[in-house]
Amino acid sequence: MRKILLVLIFMPILIKCKPQLKGNPDRFKYGVFEFPAIGNISKIKITRNDSLQIEEYTEKISVSNDSMSTEKIIKKIDTFYIKWKNNFNYTCIKKNPKTDLYKDPLFFQITKVTEDSYDFTLKIGYSNFKQKGTIKKIK
Repeated sequence: MRKILLVLIFMPILIKCKPQLKGNPDRFKYGVFEFPAIGNISKIKITRNDSLQIEEYTEKISVSNDSMSTEKIIKKIDTFYIKWKNNFNYTCIKKNPKTDLYKDPLFFQITKVTEDSYDFTLKIGYSNFKQKGTIKKIK
């Protein structure tokens, strides 16, 4: 009887102190995100709802003719269909690819989750090319 009474007293405390699941990336399926600048591409603003991802960025392009060379900044917007395999794996497919290169799916695997960002490994199509990066949630 005494053991049952102790269990009944401490059970609510144990249940209340149950740790929350950490590292759940479900919160990254919706919102506004940021990916840092790389080379001639500015930082990328990503707006995502569960099945659609829109990326906005600028790209510096060198334009040259016979006598001079200049840089031109072009604003770009790319739209991707996004399909979630589970909370840690998703695939992006460009909505309107202009070349065969952009027809390849992008396979993302989330490898680490923090409060406002996640690390990922990206595989392009069925090649051996892999890239790692971090995406930060800003809204």
